[in-house]
Amino acid sequence: MKKECIAMLLAGGQGSRLYVLTGDMAKPAVPFGGKYRIIDFPLSNCTNSGIDTVGVLTQYRPLELNSYIGSGQPWDLDGSTGGVHILPPYQGSKGGTWYKGTANAIYQNIGFIDLYDPDYVVILSGDHIYKMDYSDMVARHKEANAACTISVMEVPWNEASRFGIMAVDGNDMVTEFAEKPKEPKSNLASMGIYVFSWKALRKYLTEDEADPNSENDFGKNVIPAMLNNGERMAAYRFAGYWKDVGTLVSLWDANMDMLSPESGLDLTDESWPIYARSVNAPPTFLGRNAKVTHSAFNRGDDIQGTVENSVLSPNVVVSEGARVSYSVLLPGTVVEPGAVVEYAILGEGCHIGRDCRVGGTPEETAPNSWGLTVLAPGCAVEDGRKVAPGIMLGRNGEEVSK
Repeated sequence: MKKECIAMLLAGGQGSRLYVLTGDMAKPAVPFGGKYRIIDFPLSNCTNSGIDTVGVLTQYRPLELNSYIGSGQPWDLDGSTGGVHILPPYQGSKGGTWYKGTANAIYQNIGFIDLYDPDYVVILSGDHIYKMDYSDMVARHKEANAACTISVMEVPWNEASRFGIMAVDGNDMVTEFAEKPKEPKSNLASMGIYVFSWKALRKYLTEDEADPNSENDFGKNVIPAMLNNGERMAAYRFAGYWKDVGTLVSLWDANMDMLSPESGLDLTDESWPIYARSVNAPPTFLGRNAKVTHSAFNRGDDIQGTVENSVLSPNVVVSEGARVSYSVLLPGTVVEPGAVVEYAILGEGCHIGRDCRVGGTPEETAPNSWGLTVLAPGCAVEDGRKVAPGIMLGRNGEEVSK
């Protein structure tokens, strides 16, 4: 079935920099903003951009992600002429292997892409929070008659060495690309979002796979090879909100940004909705002494205490006399009476005992700490325990060292 454009979503990452939060799930399945998961953003962008065929490449701990995506119905990606397809590594007639890199993951699914014989393939990452109309990027790709178009955004010069950096000419065509340069020549950073003409990409993936010295990575191998061969490479400038939530602090920052409209992350905009699988839970219950300020809460929450500047996922309990501030509580967390939680991320199903103190202000955090107080899913903190600011606890309640 011929499609002009399909999307391939790389969602197999382990998310090792999220440490205990991704012990049992892939990074794109991590809850975000109370009622979402990280993968809701690229999937919703596809739907809103008119892309109805999406391959989701999974690898690390895929069960939660697979069950969450299901048939794709919440994102209107369950159509018979396309829809969402889960693509794990598989054993073929010539053997099989884990996805070795971003380019190899797409290479292993050439057969899937060929089923749709697309003119263009959009390559997406599953760990970014942003809203983007991919059809605008495809239009830019066509106008430039490019083999590859790379979404870029200006970043502060002092952060440029953390990214793949583009140098462009007066027409925003890419002239140079450097992966994490020590002395960047520009501050146009690659967002890891690409549009390729499929014929060109197919050729370069095949050549890259045949190179025994390649790391099979788009940024390190495929993009430089295309540039070196003189292919037309266009930059697509993006000026909206975008955050890579691959670290604990960036995940917390993005949750806090959601509470502040001036950040640019507006999830109430009905013209570009972010879809998510709905939660089967009763309405929120606010007790007579509950105090909730500048916070997000969700279905199934039972709030009797104080919640300020925080994001609560569904089925969270904040008991009377408890206080939660500047924190992100993932689904099913319980905070008992008298407990205080500050500047923390609490994994799914955590239980904070009576009169505990978990976390503290950034000023109290030791320089060699995790920056936030983080508890693994299922961690139970016994009554009266004090968990110092910047500490990470595993599921068993023991401290995790850096």
